[in-house]
Amino acid sequence: MILRGRGLRAALLALPLAACAPTIIPPAPPAQPPAAVPRIVDTDFTLSGSIEQGGLATGIVSAGTRSLSLDGKAISFASDGRFLIAFDRDAGPAARIEAIAADGTVLRHTVAVAPRQWRIESLPTLPRGTKPTPEFLARRKLELDQIAAARAIDSGSQGWRQRFIWPATGRISGVFGSQRIYAGEPGAYHAGVDVARPTGTPVVAPADGVVILAAAAPFSLEGNLLMIDHGMGLNSAFLHLSRIDVKVGQAVKQGETLGAIGMTGRATGPHLHWAVKWREARIDPAPLAGAMAP
Repeated sequence: MILRGRGLRAALLALPLAACAPTIIPPAPPAQPPAAVPRIVDTDFTLSGSIEQGGLATGIVSAGTRSLSLDGKAISFASDGRFLIAFDRDAGPAARIEAIAADGTVLRHTVAVAPRQWRIESLPTLPRGTKPTPEFLARRKLELDQIAAARAIDSGSQGWRQRFIWPATGRISGVFGSQRIYAGEPGAYHAGVDVARPTGTPVVAPADGVVILAAAAPFSLEGNLLMIDHGMGLNSAFLHLSRIDVKVGQAVKQGETLGAIGMTGRATGPHLHWAVKWREARIDPAPLAGAMAP
């Protein structure tokens, strides 16, 4: 059927408005300039200390540095540019430090982490141990939660800048990193250094710090546990004490008495177990304090 005249006009009026409207093409957005690619420069951060498994080192960044990271994880640095880095007992052979300079330049440095030989003792006929009871696991979780909460505290202490001293002197009865292999199954490695002395021997602060944990009752493994924050993510733990002489929140000075050696918790004789940790890295306390005076 062919429509003419009034019929055609009526048909056109009956069409939907959209069918008659012209197609409008929006203007193209303005072209964006390509994102600037940051300039990457290999540099040196003037590191000093023990750049090895279980070691702690200090470094310095230039003025105006925006941010700093170790293997992709942000780390803090002081107003004068100084910072700490540490390497766990089982750290890999290399680590990467990156800083963002004031002009956006990425300053990058790859650190070669020296390996160490650990004292490994094989006990082929001795099983690793009995399975822990549900009661022990429940208690242990509460203790580990307290330890984690304490380590999360940033006291702002400047003790990390000091050369550490030994908290007690005597026979070294346990070294950092040693490990037993029970019937082919590795046990947990020793994460501190043990100093054997009689019960009641004073324990002093190895560096300035703030008390972040002072056990109100003996922990299942650590016994009377004391922890000190030295600032910049570095903290000390003192295990098996016979007594604790300081309180949470108290600032302590290097050489100040903290408590006394004992054999509380899981210990076969009186000794101090001194452990040091930077962030998640367990490090060897012995190089921090240097040679022990006789």
